[in-house]
Amino acid sequence: MSAPAPDRRRILVLEPDREQAERLRSVLTRSGFSATLVATGRQALEVNERQPHDAILLDLERAVKDKLFEAFRAQAPATPRLALATAGGIADAVRLMRDGADDYVMRPPDAFELRARLGRLLERSDLDSRLALLQDQVSKIHGVKSLVSHSPAMRDVLERIRRVAPLRATVLIQGESGVGKELVARAIHFNSPRREFPFLAINCAAIPIHLIESELFGHERGAFTGAHARTRGKFEIASKGTLFLDEIGETDLSTQAKLLRILEEKEFMRVGGDSNVRVDVRVIAATNANLETMVEQGAFRRDLYYRLKVVSIAVPPLRERREDIPDLVDSFLDELSRANAVPRKSVAPEALEALAAYAWPGNVRELKNVLESLLVSSPGDRIGSGDLPPAILRERAAPIRPVFALGTTIAQMERELIRATLETTGGNRTHSAQLLGIGVRTLQRKIREFGLEISSKRRRPRTRVSLV
Repeated sequence: MSAPAPDRRRILVLEPDREQAERLRSVLTRSGFSATLVATGRQALEVNERQPHDAILLDLERAVKDKLFEAFRAQAPATPRLALATAGGIADAVRLMRDGADDYVMRPPDAFELRARLGRLLERSDLDSRLALLQDQVSKIHGVKSLVSHSPAMRDVLERIRRVAPLRATVLIQGESGVGKELVARAIHFNSPRREFPFLAINCAAIPIHLIESELFGHERGAFTGAHARTRGKFEIASKGTLFLDEIGETDLSTQAKLLRILEEKEFMRVGGDSNVRVDVRVIAATNANLETMVEQGAFRRDLYYRLKVVSIAVPPLRERREDIPDLVDSFLDELSRANAVPRKSVAPEALEALAAYAWPGNVRELKNVLESLLVSSPGDRIGSGDLPPAILRERAAPIRPVFALGTTIAQMERELIRATLETTGGNRTHSAQLLGIGVRTLQRKIREFGLEISSKRRRPRTRVSLV
């Protein structure tokens, strides 16, 4: 048996008649395939077990007699199976297509028809294989296995993901910016029955208020200037899948009312529309703000808050799960070295100790960014403590603990806490909002309300506030 030509698709041919077998080999070879000839069903199964083929061409009579379609379906379920039928065997061929064959061709096969039918079967098989590979890769990337979980806090998060994933309930994910809330949302989706359908993420804080309704619900032609055609919103695009609403606390009250309606009624109206659109979408929301406080302040609807919080998952900040940092470092270095096509570097023990001691105000996102910078910029094949940013070596980031005298009002406490945080971050409002657990817009409103304005130049030393 000669070796197949390189890059030719292997076709296993079961044909008891030697003369007919050689004719089939000739037709297949001229069509660009490589043919392996066998005369019995046992031979066919043994040959394909040793060397899997891309497709199997079976004499229908022999296949029926030896129950080969069932045997090949068990041995190689993804391999296409094509039957060679005679005029009297068409009924059997049709039945076998239902029971195990993928297609059939009449004897003697026309070269063009055989090539076309094999081509279609192989193309479909290739597409199925690529889809299965993609789904496997996506599941590995976004499944619960990708979440490092040595710490008790993260093990609790993973357990909640496993419990909630099969459900239809809405989920509210809470945690500081950078802790991996979207990764948790993706893990829920890709471990749910909706995994075959879209997962769409939208950052509510990144969309201007006057555009967010159109982004979420779509709009009709002529609904506003520039609306030249009907446009579907994210709820329609995510049909049967999952819609992740990040920074849900940054939505305005009007949008919140529409979100409440779609969660309760499973329908909405496009901007400028006059009829309802029904959808089946699971909503997962996330926030780094304290929604309970926003509810009390009238900035977030109470009914929407409780509707979103059917299931709540709190993702801990990295400083509260330091035991996960070594494994996160290993995982990120593997991922980043592949993504940047650079050699993977090791981390010296003293550098790893410094990484584990740092408070990581930007959480997992900050850790990943620092590691990427070190991977591509540090010399040698080992990251030492001297390669680390000065802030990591210098700081142990004890939390700000203002001390207030008895009689201090809540407004005074809030003002001084915001002022101290702004001073600590050098006026960086995004970082300050993360530390305070509120949205950037909320912080900006508080700054105006309290008349605070901290220059965002050089970082200032930490302060301990004491009102006496």
